[in-house]
Amino acid sequence: MRITISTLLLLTTAVVSAQNPIIRDQFAADPTARVFNNKVYVYPSHDIPAPEGQRQDWFCMADYHVFSSENLTAWTDHGTILSQEAVPWGNPSAYSMWAPDCVYKNGKYYFFFPNAPKNGRGFAIGVATADSPEGPFTCLAEPIKGVLGIDPCVLVDEDGAAYIYWSGMGIRGARLKENMVELEVGGQVMEGLPDGFKEGPFAFKRNGWYYLTFPWVRKENGTETLAYAMSKSPLGPWDFKGIIMAEHANGCWTNHHSILQYQGQWYIFYHHNTFSPSMDKRRSACIEKVSFNTDGTIQEVKPTLRGVGINHATERVEIDRYSTASGDVTTQLIDTVNTFLGLEATLPQKGSWLRYNDVDFSAVTDGYLVVNVKASDNTEFYVRQKSAKGKIIAKVPMTVKSETRFLGMSTPFRRDQSNQWLTMTASLEDLPKGVTDIVITNEGNAAVSVNWLQFKNRPKYFAPATTTTAQPDNDGFIRRWRLLEPIAVDVRSNVIFTYSWLRDKFSNELAKLPKQKGKWYALDSETYNMKLFRFAKKYGKQTYGSFYWCETVIDCSEEMQNIRLACGSNGASMWWLNGEEVLLLEGDRRMVEDDGMSGRLTLKKGRNILRVAVVNGPGLSDMCARFIDEKGKPVTNYLIKAQ
Repeated sequence: MRITISTLLLLTTAVVSAQNPIIRDQFAADPTARVFNNKVYVYPSHDIPAPEGQRQDWFCMADYHVFSSENLTAWTDHGTILSQEAVPWGNPSAYSMWAPDCVYKNGKYYFFFPNAPKNGRGFAIGVATADSPEGPFTCLAEPIKGVLGIDPCVLVDEDGAAYIYWSGMGIRGARLKENMVELEVGGQVMEGLPDGFKEGPFAFKRNGWYYLTFPWVRKENGTETLAYAMSKSPLGPWDFKGIIMAEHANGCWTNHHSILQYQGQWYIFYHHNTFSPSMDKRRSACIEKVSFNTDGTIQEVKPTLRGVGINHATERVEIDRYSTASGDVTTQLIDTVNTFLGLEATLPQKGSWLRYNDVDFSAVTDGYLVVNVKASDNTEFYVRQKSAKGKIIAKVPMTVKSETRFLGMSTPFRRDQSNQWLTMTASLEDLPKGVTDIVITNEGNAAVSVNWLQFKNRPKYFAPATTTTAQPDNDGFIRRWRLLEPIAVDVRSNVIFTYSWLRDKFSNELAKLPKQKGKWYALDSETYNMKLFRFAKKYGKQTYGSFYWCETVIDCSEEMQNIRLACGSNGASMWWLNGEEVLLLEGDRRMVEDDGMSGRLTLKKGRNILRVAVVNGPGLSDMCARFIDEKGKPVTNYLIKAQ
């Protein structure tokens, strides 16, 4: 889902399916993640381009959003929860709403945030409260007294005691009063931490150990790592242990994070300037798994493109955020101006491959592949299972035909406005089961760039009739039919569907109907028209060059006179009501609603049988029917059976 920042402000919620970065339609830095109500909520700061009059090369943040997820891949944006204009004590034009936190205690959610005050210099820490983790939040009139600094973090201990940590002349901490908005005593410097610039503290507890984690510049003129210390006391003294994540390889100056446990797994949330490679003051939130050693120390975390979570194959999978790849695969922004269009992965030559882990195919039953790709004509790539030599899921040959069809597929391809990216479909050769890894392999002689892919289920089109009776839909269309499995006919071209040929063919087939030995199916159509071709593919062996018998029972509570049968069919068709021919649609037709109209008819009280024969050659087949009154309005006051 692509939503611009300006559009997003008009919405209450928006869902973004993503890997790293997890928020893909706006900048979301300093991500503090918390588990509330069995969901993960992320409270990031919100980097924006600096407006005129503001320092253009510095951080600029005017409000806060909150995002939630149950699977760590699909994120719901609940919109703005607090803006700088809504802070009574804050400077409404400071653009200084830096890293926040949110905790639950006393039946309320407490949102802690830094801001520049109206009067004075530096930063203060404010509090807003809500009855829901999504807000609305109400800001307190004054900031917390005795706290001057940024990047608040609050730890609510197992005994209910709450401790606040912040950055200000080092990293400081203090116990909060029960009301959560006042200090019991003044803040104290956290002892035992290494020399060098530190900010952004995040504290948590695990197996009796308190962890104080923080961004740390360990080298002169260097960039931030993520480091940590441990203690048996929430306010230290601390035993410094080392780094959790090394400096970003591209030189992004900052990193800022949070760590939590969710559904038995520990995760670290951090940020990187993926969508702003030339400006590291615009950051985006990412996630990785965290592991601990037996002594409680934290294993170093390596940033990945893939991130975490199991993707449903029916979601859009950002395949460019791969887990592993051959050494020649590269990633780059699709558009360096509109960076939220995302990235592309390029497989430059035959033999190049990339693997994307943990895709769940359990919801794909009768599927096909949709893929957004950029490649030269006359090359191809495969989607495989587990490895570059694994079982083939789909083959995608890049031979684009001028008539806007892809290799005879029924779904048209679509190029974007640049005429480079192609959204196309491909049939599945072998459908995986459960959770597996998927691998894209370049099998052609030119480079292939991929953006995303998605597995979609074909429409069901119809389902077995399960109730005794049905009714026409609101437009009067009959959706319940009894169909005989298709009969093969030697029709190589529909140009032979002349009046005389059809009358002879239909009459002969009608005479043979009582002796037909094929199986009948009672089906309810999902659409106003019965998809005969789809019926043939599912239940019969004959798809093209087919003759179809369809019938339904109209049960009327009273006689209805002067009504007409309005029909359409793809291919030619003949219609009978109670054994009498009422309409013939000849020629090479395309299915159009009310394409043919009978003369005036009478539906008798009780049982009426409507029957249709449809014949078609090389094309698809379907048909539709309804009754209309003399004013052209649909007739709906009858019941339908298929027996």
